[in-house]
Amino acid sequence: MTTVRQRRVGKGTEAAEDQPSEEKNVKPDGKILSDHTGGKLWNILSITVGGIVAISLGLLTSVYVATLHENDLWFSNIKEVEREISFRTECGLYYSYYKQMIQAASIQQGIVNCKQYLEPVYFYIYTLFGLQAVYVIALYVTSWLLSGTWLSGLLAACWYITNRIDTTRVEFTIPLRENWALPFFAVQIAAITYLLRTHLQPVQERLTLIAVFIATFLFSLTWQFNQFMMLIQALALFILDCFDMLPTAKVMWLYIIQISGLLLVCVLQFFNSMILGSLLISFNTSVLIARTIQKHLKKGSLLNRLGKLIFHVLLVLCFTLLINKFIKKILNLESDEHIFKFLKAKFGFGATRDFDANLYLCEEAFGLLPLNTFSRLSATLLFYVYIFVLFLMTVAAIVVAFRNLSGSNQVQFMEKMEECTITLKPDAAYNLLHTVLFGCLALSTMRMKYLWTSHMCVFASFGLCSTEVWKLVLKCIHLYTSQRTRVIKYSIPVIILLYISYKFWPGIMDELSELREFYDPDTVELMNWIKSNTPNTAVFAGSMQLLAGVKLCTGRTLTNHPHYEDKNLRERTKQIYQIYAKRSPEDVYQILRSFGTDYVILEDSICYERRHSRGCRLRDLLDIANGHIMDGLGENEPDLKPALYPRFCEEIKKTLPSYTIHFTRVFQNKTFHVYKLAKHK
Repeated sequence: MTTVRQRRVGKGTEAAEDQPSEEKNVKPDGKILSDHTGGKLWNILSITVGGIVAISLGLLTSVYVATLHENDLWFSNIKEVEREISFRTECGLYYSYYKQMIQAASIQQGIVNCKQYLEPVYFYIYTLFGLQAVYVIALYVTSWLLSGTWLSGLLAACWYITNRIDTTRVEFTIPLRENWALPFFAVQIAAITYLLRTHLQPVQERLTLIAVFIATFLFSLTWQFNQFMMLIQALALFILDCFDMLPTAKVMWLYIIQISGLLLVCVLQFFNSMILGSLLISFNTSVLIARTIQKHLKKGSLLNRLGKLIFHVLLVLCFTLLINKFIKKILNLESDEHIFKFLKAKFGFGATRDFDANLYLCEEAFGLLPLNTFSRLSATLLFYVYIFVLFLMTVAAIVVAFRNLSGSNQVQFMEKMEECTITLKPDAAYNLLHTVLFGCLALSTMRMKYLWTSHMCVFASFGLCSTEVWKLVLKCIHLYTSQRTRVIKYSIPVIILLYISYKFWPGIMDELSELREFYDPDTVELMNWIKSNTPNTAVFAGSMQLLAGVKLCTGRTLTNHPHYEDKNLRERTKQIYQIYAKRSPEDVYQILRSFGTDYVILEDSICYERRHSRGCRLRDLLDIANGHIMDGLGENEPDLKPALYPRFCEEIKKTLPSYTIHFTRVFQNKTFHVYKLAKHK
């Protein structure tokens, strides 16, 4: 006992044994108090400066993308119809609901009446650009939390801005749902990162859980793909929990929060059945059930734990499939079947002639990530740093996972966990697997790269400013000292920031000085004609993308639109698109009239499309789905047969009697042809 006490005195006070006992107590205590006060003041100063830098960068990013949008379109100078047309494809559909809301009498008299201060369109786009500030601040904070220094957050934000082409597309696709959702997803990741820190007070933990729930709910509310993104997130939590790299209690709370957020969204979206049939709800419920059944999953020898782990994974998988199938059977859900058909065909589990699946497969956005993405990311040094940090962290994760599974008793287990947290803390472990899984998603589907590249900025900057990473590197080459580690972790990020500023600042200034103007006279002419020459109750048919603009600019009723998550709407769109297939005029007329169509708009850019290769043009997809041979030179599948009729969109322009009896051309320009349908008794 005496030896133990002497050691404690020696470590705690480092006082000489021949000094009086009062001096031993007073001097060290005074020094500790002084150090504590100085350290506290330094922390307050650091947090204040870091916070100011974060907010400043967020606001600068918001102004930057807003300026790019204005310079690209001369948005402040063009007419309202041109502004609305600039919201292309589904963007126009989403903005049309906002326009419809502010034009309602009850809303004009309420909280959205901002016309006397700001035009409604500017209120809308500035809100979205403002969310970009939230996005950048969340990325900054996440990197800061992981590394312990706001310099890391500064580097993450700078990388996000200089790699703008690959980190965001908000300035030219403003109303897209992902632009509303991704800032909240970034906030959620920041909150989860903070939640997974060790030694949180109960109040801090509860407040953080509330923050995670709010961010999860807002993310789920604003994007239709939320369930698939959070499923990947849940898989990351599941894997890390299986390898005992995260605290189980916190992981269980995160599962519950995901389910609760989705169910609340389901209620607010008038009981959207697609949410109830999501794999995420089935998976999280299965994990919670399986953990209740398997009480001692993390005890035993290596082989014993591996056996339990394999059984646990199989149990969760079986429960997930059974619960999901049961829910879809009971509720008769088929809303997301096109996504699974697309995934099945994309990853080589059999070709498909399904029109909806092929529509996705033929779009570049749903193809593999182009290789030139990596050359752009490498120009800012982001990709090189990311790979360096990813390699080191992955090695560390493998070592930690093996050590965790090898623990033979509780004492050894705790000792090893304490040792391993130096190498890989729970918050770092989560962000590691998060970036790996979302990286795989981005590599397979280009449209999802924005989820990966923004987090890539966070992960790379964290690793570069991390004491643990540089400690590991220096120990491997036998050069480790704490002072050397501190010098490297601050000097290298500063050098990279200087390099980025020197190389990319002139380009950013040139970009901000480049002025363009919106120009699409054919579409403007079409929208003006519709507003002036058709009744307000007229029903229009055509392509999904164009009809979204028709709804926004004219307020006319549509037969179909780009909200593609509804099975009935997908079937209706396929039927409407027979205007570009090889069908008889009688068939097309009957199809259009069955949906109450008064006018149909044909687009030369679709009828004579050259953007896609043979087999991926819209007319080819329709031919294949209808069992017809495709146009042009090239191979056809042996069971495809020649069509009995010519292509409708081409033949109708010849004004043959078999067509004019049903269709009368009422508008034409270089791009569009509008036909009015006869109303036969």
